[in-house]
Amino acid sequence: MVVNWLRENKVAAGILTVLRLYIGYSWLTAGYHKLAGGFDASGFLKGAIANPVKGPDGSVVYGWYVDFLQHFALPNVDIFNTIVPLGEFLVGLGLILGCLTTAAMFFGLVMNFSFFLAGTVSHIPTDLFIGAIILFAGYNAGRIGLDRWVIPFIRKTAIGGNKSVKHNV
Repeated sequence: MVVNWLRENKVAAGILTVLRLYIGYSWLTAGYHKLAGGFDASGFLKGAIANPVKGPDGSVVYGWYVDFLQHFALPNVDIFNTIVPLGEFLVGLGLILGCLTTAAMFFGLVMNFSFFLAGTVSHIPTDLFIGAIILFAGYNAGRIGLDRWVIPFIRKTAIGGNKSVKHNV
């Protein structure tokens, strides 16, 4: 019921626009500051590896993620120094413009979960909650934005030739 309201209601579209702009601004500015001021993820990665998330008994909770950071992310830190700020900026831009909103929010949530698994808490739980609402809303989250024109264009272009295809069984 709530998901249907989020996906179809015009009032929900207005509320989603406010949430989208709020979280989009946060992503855009975080990415912009990293792009403009230079960004090096190696310190963050080393810290996450040296001080992983631990459970109440002191054991590492996300050992598989620490292994990923240690054996893939850190040796390829130059790639991450590019994709993290660019990704943050593009997620923010997509959310602010309401363009490919669900894709932008999906990738924003992937980054949020990555930061969370590395042990960063900060405002991430709030971002995850708002992001889930935007993602569940689907097209309606970008209805007051460029998705109003972009999504129908993509559907027409990508699916347009397949509308009349019938499958005989």
